[in-house]
Amino acid sequence: MSPFLLTRTLPEDATGAALRADVREGLTGSPKTLPPKWFYDAHGSELFERITTLPEYYPTRAEREILLARAGEIAAVSGARTLVELGSGSSEKTRHLLDALTGLRTYVPVDVSASALTLAGEALVAERPGLEVHALIADFTARLTLPDTPGPRLVAFLGGTIGNLLPAERAAFLASVRSLLAPGDALLLGTDLVKDETVLVRAYDDAAGVTAAFNKNVLNVVNRELDADFDPAAFEHVALWDAEREWIEMRLRSRTAQTVKVPALELAVDFAAGEELRTEVSAKFRQEGVRAELSAAGLETVRWWTDAQGRFALSLSTAR
Repeated sequence: MSPFLLTRTLPEDATGAALRADVREGLTGSPKTLPPKWFYDAHGSELFERITTLPEYYPTRAEREILLARAGEIAAVSGARTLVELGSGSSEKTRHLLDALTGLRTYVPVDVSASALTLAGEALVAERPGLEVHALIADFTARLTLPDTPGPRLVAFLGGTIGNLLPAERAAFLASVRSLLAPGDALLLGTDLVKDETVLVRAYDDAAGVTAAFNKNVLNVVNRELDADFDPAAFEHVALWDAEREWIEMRLRSRTAQTVKVPALELAVDFAAGEELRTEVSAKFRQEGVRAELSAAGLETVRWWTDAQGRFALSLSTAR
């Protein structure tokens, strides 16, 4: 096998079709919604990288702290010869694991972005002679078929991204991951933890306004891809804590009564003054809740690590 292999499992038009379906469903629903995955065009990805360096945004630093402190233990417990990363992006944080997994033979990054996979994969094989990288252009929320690689496998889903899924979606996702695991394989899961409301809201509403620009970028994506006429300046960024559901919601609030046209969908969407469009849910977790959700999917938690301040957790679980 070549040191770097890229396999497409998504049809060429799958992203465009999914965007059209999500926008039609979300903008005609009540309340109106758009899924957070559409933040991430090239500009959105750049904005998110800036968010991870902001003083208010602790999750990236907290998770990195755990990875640096525990990567050796993760490697020892998992014994992984293949690392599969779901939603790999630039594969930056994965390098801590790659350094620790001394028996690793193959890295399988999974992402919808062919360009991100190619950049990261080619860099990794250049840095690490002997490592095979088999990248998959795929949607990790759909059923995956992994390449035939040596076990044990460690499947990593980092960054707290699981919090962007609603409870039923999380259950389906974890069951899907469980179906990928053979005896001896493991899941490494990153989860942001419940904490003081002020800390949580500031993480999603920073003083510099970077998260606000990131939130509004979804409108730019819809404008560009579907010829819509959203005016981002006509919407206000909102971040709030839902204490009952224990999640942060990001919304865009219409500053005035307005009508937005989406010609590609032959759609005209009315917004009342003050009406809100939900763009992201980011659930926060407690240890007992994570263990329960993993258990319901047929996974047993064998390790639980947090950063020194108890803000973020990595859990390692195996198939029951």
